[in-house]
Amino acid sequence: MTSATPVEDAIRAKVTAAFNPQTLEIYNDSHLHSHHKAMQGSTSKETHFRLVITSEAFQSKMQPARHRMVYALLRDEMAFEGGIHALQLKTLTPQEEERQLLKKKEAEAAAAKDAEQTQPPNTE
Repeated sequence: MTSATPVEDAIRAKVTAAFNPQTLEIYNDSHLHSHHKAMQGSTSKETHFRLVITSEAFQSKMQPARHRMVYALLRDEMAFEGGIHALQLKTLTPQEEERQLLKKKEAEAAAAKDAEQTQPPNTE
C-alpha cells in the first residue's frame, strides 16, 4: 500500500534518523499555495512545508549552517518534479526551545494579569 503523503513520510523518516529530534513538527502548507503560477498544472499536494526541529545536532551551529544541514538531508525530495518547492525551517537546540517556552509562559501570565486588572469590579 502506498502512502498518501510520501514526501512528508520521507521528511519525517530522514529528519528523525539524522537528527534524533526532541521536537519535530511538520506542516504541509501546499494548499495555501496551489493558486500560485508556479504550481499551476502540478498534481502534487506536497510542495510547501514548514518544519520545526529541535535537536542537539544543532548545538554550536548558526542558523544558516543548521538550514544547510536540513537542505542537504532533503536534497532528493527537493530535486524531483512535484517534490518540495518551498521549505520554511525553524531549527532550535533544546536550550533555545526551553527559553522560548519560558518566554511564552511569562507573556501569557503577564497578559492574564493585565486582563484581570482591567476587568470592571463585580458588583453583585
